[in-house]
Amino acid sequence: MTAREQLAQRCETIEEAYEYMLAYAAQGLPSDAGSQSGGQLREFLSRAALAIDCIAEEYEELVRVEAREPRERYAQFLKVMEQDGNAALAAIHLVLAQPSISSQLIDNLNASMHLRALLTDIFLIDDILKAT
Repeated sequence: MTAREQLAQRCETIEEAYEYMLAYAAQGLPSDAGSQSGGQLREFLSRAALAIDCIAEEYEELVRVEAREPRERYAQFLKVMEQDGNAALAAIHLVLAQPSISSQLIDNLNASMHLRALLTDIFLIDDILKAT
């Protein structure tokens, strides 16, 4: 699998989790306990966490392999992406650590600027890499 394909897979996993979280939040559930949606929620969150971990480093490797210029501009952006990824990852891990996950909690996670920043970072860098 190429670096681009691996990144595409990571991004798809993150986007799928976000979409699932939007649907879960809309259900108005007081808890994930005992519901099929709750078990799936934790699975989506766990997969998203794995996909987020080190995603900036993978983009950095792609930039290096493809000899993207100006390198320092990519490096600056990817440093921000790494920070956003770490913040989003911390929020996801905090939610996963809860014994009960309500729709309201997921709604707040969806609204988190950290998660949204990471998603926007991904969309931005993907558009740039696809365009050139």
